[in-house]
Amino acid sequence: MIACSLGIMAYNEEANIGRLLEAALNQKLELCKLNQIIIVASGCSDRTVEIADSYVARDKRLQVIVQPERKGKASAINLFLEQAKGDVLILESGDTIPGSGCYEELVLPFLTPEVGMTGARPIPVNRTDCFMGCCVHFLWGLHHRLASDSPKLGELVAFRDVVSRIPEDTAVDEASIEELVTGAGYKLAYAPQSIVYNRGPETVSDFMKQRRRIANGHIHLKASKGYAPSTTGWFNTLSVVAAQLRKHIRRIIRLARRGRPDWLLLYLLRELKRACWVGGAIVLEITARLLGWYDFTVRHRNPISWEVIASTKRL
Repeated sequence: MIACSLGIMAYNEEANIGRLLEAALNQKLELCKLNQIIIVASGCSDRTVEIADSYVARDKRLQVIVQPERKGKASAINLFLEQAKGDVLILESGDTIPGSGCYEELVLPFLTPEVGMTGARPIPVNRTDCFMGCCVHFLWGLHHRLASDSPKLGELVAFRDVVSRIPEDTAVDEASIEELVTGAGYKLAYAPQSIVYNRGPETVSDFMKQRRRIANGHIHLKASKGYAPSTTGWFNTLSVVAAQLRKHIRRIIRLARRGRPDWLLLYLLRELKRACWVGGAIVLEITARLLGWYDFTVRHRNPISWEVIASTKRL
């Protein structure tokens, strides 16, 4: 078995922290031995700490660290790293829910000695029949396809105990851990069977705030450490989009050859709306990346303690 410590970073997560802890405590585990669950509550002004404390009374593995002032997620992660004792450390955002068996699948790749860090597959719970829901599902679907070829890890990650501290000026903590783990000579591994549920932004404003901050953080990481996650490369991203486009074109050709114009028309009508939504998502993402570049290059801004995206908290 692999001794693991779980760190949950929480800021005003009263609506989700109980469900997250229930899911964590009820995981189906064989290889992963979850010895520690540490909740770092940073500057919480709601009932997050109260709810987390109620679980401490039920399970001795749980510990709550209260950070009176919110100093950014990286600062909270460093508090977890100081207390973690596992051979493998699992890091999860407080606004997610792990699927059954999620941690087990996340830890399995560590049976290969060369693997130093793994990442789960985030699946959004947003509706798919609206513009913002389509944007969120498109981006996380893109993330999945990119990570399958060149691992880019986020939302829920695990890594060997080779990271004692991460830079507190980073706004992209998982990517910063990637840089430290690969710098120590280890490989990254994507664990697509490890499912974690999240909620993406539900308004254009929230979407732009989140994606702009992430773009800024990746540029800062590249400038300060020379490291760039696979999803930041335009060529990789466009290659995946082009592959999806080719798949739809082949499907259209097959329907046309069957001599069923009614099927073809239904398919085109259904996909036309989605194509427009996906086009809008691409425009928003490009705009957010340009604004992130502007924030870093012109405004010299690094959002280490970012504005909470309210619509992502309704999981």
